[in-house]
Amino acid sequence: MSYIMDLRKIVGSRPLIMTGACVILLDKNNRILLQLRKDNNCWGLAGGSLEIGETLEEVAKRELYEETGLVAKKLKLFNVFSGKEFYYKYPHGDEVYNVIAAYVCTDFEGEIKMDENEVQDLRFFHLGELPTNISPPDMPIIQEYINTYCWN
Repeated sequence: MSYIMDLRKIVGSRPLIMTGACVILLDKNNRILLQLRKDNNCWGLAGGSLEIGETLEEVAKRELYEETGLVAKKLKLFNVFSGKEFYYKYPHGDEVYNVIAAYVCTDFEGEIKMDENEVQDLRFFHLGELPTNISPPDMPIIQEYINTYCWN
């Protein structure tokens, strides 16, 4: 997150538009992989912010690998999310309005290995049995996925 960190040195905690990507990774049993984040103690999707020169698909793949140890062999764009609903204030005070490209991944390889700097736990959940403490920017994405593919 060096680009955002560089901006923060200039603007402090004021709201930024932060562009990034996340991955809805599903195993063969249609369970979703969530990470328990260290920064807000909530469960969320693997993902992060775009670095200069990166594509949204590249950031999704990079963040998935960095945070989970898994390599996406194929990603499918699910949707792009933005707006007031994606405002977030981090526990340390930084404010962002997220613009998030959400990808779905069912074709991946590797063994789960969490990034111990950012992640407390990694676990697969059945879509009908999600934890209650979902990270606020991820909840509308997960809910739209469930509404689109699981309950129609």
